[in-house]
Amino acid sequence: MIVEMRTYKLKPGTRPQFLEVFRTRSVPAHDAIGMKILGPFLSIEDPDTFFFMRGFPDLASREPMKAQFYEGELWKNELENLLMPMIEKYDVVLVDDPDGLVRFN
Repeated sequence: MIVEMRTYKLKPGTRPQFLEVFRTRSVPAHDAIGMKILGPFLSIEDPDTFFFMRGFPDLASREPMKAQFYEGELWKNELENLLMPMIEKYDVVLVDDPDGLVRFN
């Protein structure tokens, strides 16, 4: 399994709203495509930061699955304009989980 370890630094005070949309709209859309989400995990030290992992069956499926999400109607017509203005910056680290240690529900 290929896992993106994602860190989001949000604009001050936007984390509750971002997480509500993330949980109710983005996560189900990812799941429908076959991308698994583990998280979110909230930073204890910074109220504007959270983390999550996004899993893909293999490296070859990553780009097509991401394209399906980011080129889809939900992202283009709703989520992009809603979520992107709340993000100050984000970081993605791509890792391989050859032993299947990460368990997505």
